Amino acid sequence: MSDAKTQIDETIKANDVVLYMKGTKSMPQCGFSSRVAGVLNYMGVDYLDVNVLADDAIRQGVKDFADWPTVPQLYVKGEFVGGCDIITEMTLSGELDTLFEENGVTYDKDAAEKIREANA
Repeated sequence: MSDAKTQIDETIKANDVVLYMKGTKSMPQCGFSSRVAGVLNYMGVDYLDVNVLADDAIRQGVKDFADWPTVPQLYVKGEFVGGCDIITEMTLSGELDTLFEENGVTYDKDAAEKIREANA
């Protein structure tokens, strides 16, 4: 398991935004992963998607790494942010915008506003 943890640690440090998910950003394999990938895609965030279904060690390793039992898991600048419910709440409250801005992550502010307007 330490190999998986090392790989996860290196991946999240080498990429500004990483989404561990079931499937890929272009073809999510579960509704929760689809929701988070959809938000990031719509907002134009440049992120690395890691398909946990392709590697059982990573699938379990990411859960152990963050001490978080579910996937998807979003990391920004090496820090665990949360899963689907947390990302949804942060998107709707504007906290995700703030997190991206504080960390120099480029995103489409108009798209973020459209998400909030559509869910008001």
